[in-house]
Amino acid sequence: MTKTKYAVDAATRRIRFKRKLKLNLWCWMFMSLAVGFYILFQGYPIICSIQYSLLDWSGMTSNATFIGLQNYKELMHDELFWNAFINSFKYMVMIVPLELAVSLFLAYLLNDEKMKGRGLYRTMYFVPVVTTASVVGIIMIFILGVQGPVNHLLVTLHILKNPINFLGNAKYALPTLVIISLWKDCGTYMIYWLAGLQGVSKDVYEAATIDGANRRQTFFHIVLPLIAPTGGIIAILCAINSLKVFDIVKTMTEGGPYYATDVIATYVYRTAFSSEIGMPRLGYASAAALFFGGAVIIIGILLNAMKDRLQKNVQ
Repeated sequence: MTKTKYAVDAATRRIRFKRKLKLNLWCWMFMSLAVGFYILFQGYPIICSIQYSLLDWSGMTSNATFIGLQNYKELMHDELFWNAFINSFKYMVMIVPLELAVSLFLAYLLNDEKMKGRGLYRTMYFVPVVTTASVVGIIMIFILGVQGPVNHLLVTLHILKNPINFLGNAKYALPTLVIISLWKDCGTYMIYWLAGLQGVSKDVYEAATIDGANRRQTFFHIVLPLIAPTGGIIAILCAINSLKVFDIVKTMTEGGPYYATDVIATYVYRTAFSSEIGMPRLGYASAAALFFGGAVIIIGILLNAMKDRLQKNVQ
């Protein structure tokens, strides 16, 4: 009887193992295409960038000289690199709180089932997300130009005496880019917040209403603590995406005026592919990109640790 039981258990374990192995094989088969594309278009370029960062190479010739860490040493004394480095973090500090706050506000308003036409409003706020950044940039250059409708309106209403060159003035250029990016990307984070808000049970709202809480009190004292972990994930995504900004800056200012809006992405592009400052330096640009990538990874780890601590406090 005991031998029979052991035999049955062994057979059951073998069957379970085969089923699990078969399931894993199917999972890997479906993932293989994505993994292959990731290795081809992400992993391989990263490895190449590490190799290029150790070379003195323009990327346009077959002559490449191995110089070790010399590119990284030169970065430490490159004022334009550190200007772009600081501007990238300035941009992040300016836009992340705005995007989180505005997108959460919109999501909370549009999460109300009693609101008429909320589907239309969601679509309206999400349309800028699917609009090409280059198209947005070209249109905004016209709208915000000295002869554009924004300046015309401000002068007509006597808010300004003279038109302001929003993109040509170093004082206003970066905040202007932040506002435009806020308008364009806010819809993405609004959807994320909506997903978090819809995870809050209706019973919570009903209990708050019975206890006499108004909508503002319900949000700050009940809903916000419940969606805080989701907010941590959204904050990480928002911060990392803001540090990768390129298209809107390249289209509207190309890092100007006087490098006031120059970020790491435009700096690397200009150094690697443009001849406006001399011969392109692909090796040096690779070192700059890897150095900044390391900084972004460190920030991601710190933000993730903060998120985990926040989740523990909520629990």
